[in-house]
Amino acid sequence: MSQFFQIHPENPQARLVREAADIIRGGGVVVYPTDSAYALGCHIGDKNALEKIRRIRKLDAKHNFTLVCRDLSEIATYAKVDNTAYRLLKHSTPGPYTFILRATSEVPKRLMQAKRKTVGLRVPENNITQAILADLGEPMMSVTLIMPGEEYPLIDPYDIRQVLEHDVDLVIDGGYCGMEATTVIDLADETPLVLRAGKGDTAPFEN
Repeated sequence: MSQFFQIHPENPQARLVREAADIIRGGGVVVYPTDSAYALGCHIGDKNALEKIRRIRKLDAKHNFTLVCRDLSEIATYAKVDNTAYRLLKHSTPGPYTFILRATSEVPKRLMQAKRKTVGLRVPENNITQAILADLGEPMMSVTLIMPGEEYPLIDPYDIRQVLEHDVDLVIDGGYCGMEATTVIDLADETPLVLRAGKGDTAPFEN
């Protein structure tokens, strides 16, 4: 049976943020709000939690997880960022974007795209997520909360609790946060490439 926290979207309660971070550190899977949709998250080094998310979403081993980071400096720990990419990242973070970048050795191998050695990273503009990441002191592994066979993410925390109360350890009600996917930008090579147009404006990445 999952726990259910109602966390204020503008002024997250410190006690609940700390408890949420402790659940993640302890190997739990959490549903949390972002600036584009609700997502599933877990500790960066927890293989069992990762497999639990795979089972919930019915994902195969090839599906790429995203590292959700607090800021640009955290991105630089996990990805190789040249000057051009840095300027684009600085302009677009925090925001509803996922960036594909060359991974550093800090990234667990199971999170890398095998052939290109890339990883997806994102810095969401959401006070609850930012507070949890600050308490954790490291990124979360994450995927959008889209159930198998569905086209769009779940958006109502009470519906989410009903569907997943026996599969996740915590559902965070952070209010309505939309259902539009992030814009995905590949910055692994010299020329930025828009892989998916979503909530984030693609104009800065188009020639």
